[in-house]
Amino acid sequence: MSEVDRILARAVAGERLSLEDGLELYASDQIEKLGAAANQIMLKWHPEPVTTFVIGRNVNYTNICDVYCRFCAFYRPPGSKEGYVLPDEVIFQKIQETIDVSGTEILMQGGTNPDLPFSYYTNLLREIKKRFPGITMHSFSPAEIWKMKDVSEGLSLEEVIRQLHEAGLDSLPGGGAEILDDRTRRKISRQKGSWTDWMEAMTTAHKIGMNTTGTMVIGFGESMEERVLHMLRIRDAQDACIRNGYPSKGFLAFISWTFQPDNTNLKAEKLGPEAYLKTVAISRLMLDNIPNFQSSWVTMGPEVGKQSLHYGCNDFGSTMIEENVVSAAGTTHKVNIGSTLQLIREAGKIPAQRNTRYEILRMFDDETASVDKDFVMQN
Repeated sequence: MSEVDRILARAVAGERLSLEDGLELYASDQIEKLGAAANQIMLKWHPEPVTTFVIGRNVNYTNICDVYCRFCAFYRPPGSKEGYVLPDEVIFQKIQETIDVSGTEILMQGGTNPDLPFSYYTNLLREIKKRFPGITMHSFSPAEIWKMKDVSEGLSLEEVIRQLHEAGLDSLPGGGAEILDDRTRRKISRQKGSWTDWMEAMTTAHKIGMNTTGTMVIGFGESMEERVLHMLRIRDAQDACIRNGYPSKGFLAFISWTFQPDNTNLKAEKLGPEAYLKTVAISRLMLDNIPNFQSSWVTMGPEVGKQSLHYGCNDFGSTMIEENVVSAAGTTHKVNIGSTLQLIREAGKIPAQRNTRYEILRMFDDETASVDKDFVMQN
């Protein structure tokens, strides 16, 4: 039995893998074997042949940002004529349109805009919840949270997150994690903060009862060790959430994707499907305390997204009615709800609509079942 076979057997048996194990898996070219083991782990969490998805919308409320990440094609610096902040009424309209197609989640993210006071966010959240009490606000990356702290005139990070939560913020997405190691972060995003800053925002959210998601972007020239360390740091934080008895389930999901270099200031080799699928499988094998793994069809395309459902993913992510950040980097894969159902069925799974807490709202177990109002994602 090869070393890789021994590692995979231990993982499937429920043994926790180490940094060295992860590096050995990354050194292997047996991607299908890694995927098969990851799929076995996924089936332990989710034995039913069901793949979930959420109907959600990205609302990029501002593109003004003072972090200047080299890999971002979306942001505009403060003072730019191309900078914007969406009027509240436009945001409300986008949310109503989401609800009209049975949507349940709003992923509101933007740049770190130094000109918006902290009250902008709390007031906006209150107005959203007043108008749309049933919508889930899965919004604001850790970098945005830290910017809110900077402009809050003395509030602690915990108080900022607590006030956001009380105003209507339900959970935090994992945007801005990129690679949780400072060598790579200094190279691609010097002003965005350390990996511990990202993690502190997440663990503080867990402490006050909010769920979050973890993410990882590969393809910045990071080492394999940095990739595995990223996974271990997420795993350690999840352990701490459980150990400390926080009123949260911590990281409900993990999502990885590949860096899209087109139209950005960071030149890097564009990684292909094999690198993505290998990382999906290894992350499922390493992250033994996170229940849900989400496919990244937006960056990888629907066919690779479908394939990832056999490499450890149990979720097809969001239909993402609107998506501007990845699209700005030249990646514009579009999936409507009808084709989401079709792709999941083609993978041999039963589609099911979920909410942000991964609770199933509706099963589409009839081959002819579709949503009441189909729509096409619009950029």
